[in-house]
Parts: sequence; C-alpha cells; structure tokens
Amino acid sequence: MKEAKITTKSSDNLSELVYQRIKNDIFDFKLMPGERFTESEVAKAYEVSRTPIRQALYRLQQEGYVDVSFRSGWQIRPLNFRYYEELYDVRIVLEKDSIRKLCQIDHHNSVELSVLKDLWLVEPDAYLKDIKQLSQQDEDFHCALVRASGNNEMARIHRDLSERIRIIRRLDFSKDYRVEATYQEHQKILGFIFERQTEQAINAIEAHIMQSRDEVKKITLQMLDSSQFY
Repeated sequence: MKEAKITTKSSDNLSELVYQRIKNDIFDFKLMPGERFTESEVAKAYEVSRTPIRQALYRLQQEGYVDVSFRSGWQIRPLNFRYYEELYDVRIVLEKDSIRKLCQIDHHNSVELSVLKDLWLVEPDAYLKDIKQLSQQDEDFHCALVRASGNNEMARIHRDLSERIRIIRRLDFSKDYRVEATYQEHQKILGFIFERQTEQAINAIEAHIMQSRDEVKKITLQMLDSSQFY
C-alpha cells in the first residue's frame, strides 16, 4: 500500500476524509478486489491514527465495499458478478420508467435535459478524452435522466445504485471504441426523448445499459485472467 498522507485542519472531519480516500482508492483500483490489509497498514500509509481508519472501514463494510475477519483482518470485497448483474437489472427498471416519463413532459422547461443536450449532442472533436472525467459524466448523464423525470425518491435510489456500480463501471472506458460508442448511444437516446418516441427511447436505454454491463464484465474477466487484480 503506497503512502498517501491525509491532512486536515479539523479532527472532526478526519474520519470522513479517510472514508472518502479509501473509497476512491477502491474505485481507482489502488486497493484491489480481494486485497487483504490491516488497520495499522492503512494508518501508516495515510499517516493518521487507527481510530478514523477503523470508523471509515466499518462504514465501508456496511456499504458492502470491504469485509472483515477476526483471523485475517480486512479485505477489499472480491468482485461478484451476480451481485452487479442484479444491480444492473434494477438500474434498467428505474431508467426505463424514467425515460417513459421524460417522453411525456415539456422538454423546454427541463434544465436537466438542456444541460445533457449541451454536453452530449456534440461533434466527435469535442468528445472527452480523459477517461475518469468521461466516466463521471456518463454516470451523471444517467442520474440526470432519472432526476429529470421528477421522482425524487427514485432519483435517490438510482444515485445510491450508481455509486455501488461505479467500481466496475469505470472499466467501460478502458477501451477506446467505447468512448465513441457511448456518445453515439447517448445521442440516440436523447434524440428519441426529444422526438417523444417512447418505445424507441426505452429500447435504446435498455440496450445501452446491457451493452455497457457486458463490456465491463468482459474487460474485468480479462483483467482477472491476467492476474491484474491479485
């Protein structure tokens, strides 16, 4: 585990900073799926005491990112494809319902759709090249679609779901062809929404999510086979 000192002016938010840092390291695969470690190792790497480390780890355990064993200590939870496929199934249900609603609203009054139009209906030379930034913008695209549908509770559930998927979702853009494909698929989805072609929009969002899911699974299996996770 590489050193990554955490500094803060207040001890009150130290645990939160540690929590965010560990979670980001998991999402960025600096802490690998299946990797084992102790609280002391993390405390030394981050140059903080064990108390905020322990608080952050128990919080991450509740959220399903790490496991703990009395004998072997802490472990980054190994990737479980069945778990992620179930999350993707729920995501499809939420986004299809949101798309159906979006095809019925007044698009001129939707700030969310206006922003998405400016970000995604662009020429190829304006496509984002930074993978991490693009991955976040892709997640924001889907969250914005759900928010724009007007159901705040659905948006909250979808936001939590998106965060759980994020750890593997970022891999979708590790292949160059997925960048162009994602822009084209998002443009098609938005086009159907603006034209109020409900069934076409629903079919497009489902196909888009399933394609992303399958690509991520394929890439992850390739990384596992080449021992890049262990």
